Amino acid sequence: MASTSSNHTTLIARQTEVSGDLHFRGNLVIEGKVRGNVSAHSDSDARLQIVDGGMVEGEIRVPHVVINGNVKGDVYATRHLELASKAMVEGNVHYKLIEMVKGAQVNGSLVSNVDMDSTSEPRMIEYSEDETVIEAD
Repeated sequence: MASTSSNHTTLIARQTEVSGDLHFRGNLVIEGKVRGNVSAHSDSDARLQIVDGGMVEGEIRVPHVVINGNVKGDVYATRHLELASKAMVEGNVHYKLIEMVKGAQVNGSLVSNVDMDSTSEPRMIEYSEDETVIEAD
């Protein structure tokens, strides 16, 4: 199951805060705080790990997700989701395969997507450089 992208790991260290959306391939380990959406291409073997003390405030769309920290937002794990003993998720959790350890908490719905195929998997959002943003008053 190893692919070339699995050799690349990005670390967001403790006491580091990132504001903005993150799009990645390979592995992403969050020990600090991310305020924004976290996504990876659903056709990859991308893996997100949120360790104890790590936090994400935003939506997560990643094929393989391991949570042992805090998430405030919806989680879409298109292949595998692991909720470890210190996981705290405030949002809906969409998964294809789930492991949940005693002590993990979810304040939201657990939605099984066992019949999910590659055409219905959430895709990474792509942005055009010539998009126009209009703010409402």
